[in-house]
Amino acid sequence: MDDAPMNDAPMNDAQRVRQGMTVRREVLGDEHVDRAVAATTPFTEPFQDFITRYAWGDIWSRPGLSRAERSLVTLSVLAAMQHEHELAMHVKAALRNGLTPEQIREVLLQVAVYAGVPVANRAFAIAQRALAEAQAEDDARLHSCLRPQRRELGSCPLTTHVRPTCERLYLCRSPTRYR
Repeated sequence: MDDAPMNDAPMNDAQRVRQGMTVRREVLGDEHVDRAVAATTPFTEPFQDFITRYAWGDIWSRPGLSRAERSLVTLSVLAAMQHEHELAMHVKAALRNGLTPEQIREVLLQVAVYAGVPVANRAFAIAQRALAEAQAEDDARLHSCLRPQRRELGSCPLTTHVRPTCERLYLCRSPTRYR
């Protein structure tokens, strides 16, 4: 149920930073975190340290809620508070944490009841765009691993025709996309 480490011993700040960076990368993705780290300035460094240690190293690492459950809460709050950039980022993070687009939709419907239809209307537009971007990113990663290779008819376990194939195709969760 819980993605957090089950160690009850308190962490020191160095451990919290390491844990926070690990969780931050797992939830938001290396690309996003690398951009944030690269953009860090002396002015923003204390804030980056703060969110890595406390948001990611402490709160997101706590036992009690799974990462998917934390994503549900985070999406609700961000949508209700109209934090558009953060909402888009956390829609993609929610997918990494195992939520489905249908679950994200249900969260936003719940937000409509408690935070208002105009707020949810905007959140739906942001989420739809973020979901489309996430799908495009996944498709690009999948396509980047494909190399045109000539195979003998029947040599590909997925099809009986000559197609671009990839050794990593078996790792794809949706190999039928390429049939």
